[in-house]
Amino acid sequence: MPHVVCEPCVDCKYTDCVVVCPVDCFYEGENMLYINPEECIDCGSCVPECPVEAIYMDDNVPKRWHEYVELNAEMANQCPNITEKQDPLCEGED
Repeated sequence: MPHVVCEPCVDCKYTDCVVVCPVDCFYEGENMLYINPEECIDCGSCVPECPVEAIYMDDNVPKRWHEYVELNAEMANQCPNITEKQDPLCEGED
């Protein structure tokens, strides 16, 4: 079961999760990150690193965000891989 990045990442895009991923399965979209389900090994290292709690196992994604399961699979194949920490989009906002 791969992990999925959900709505809390939109317009936020913290990358703390990226640096702990042992298989580099994160991809950077314009306003959020995505996890490639074919590459994710379900280690869970990324979950506690996400300060906005945007990452869930695909079977545990809240119903209101279920479309993010398919969105991650689709967008991970269209976006560039990200492996290093970057400044978040929401830095400095409260």
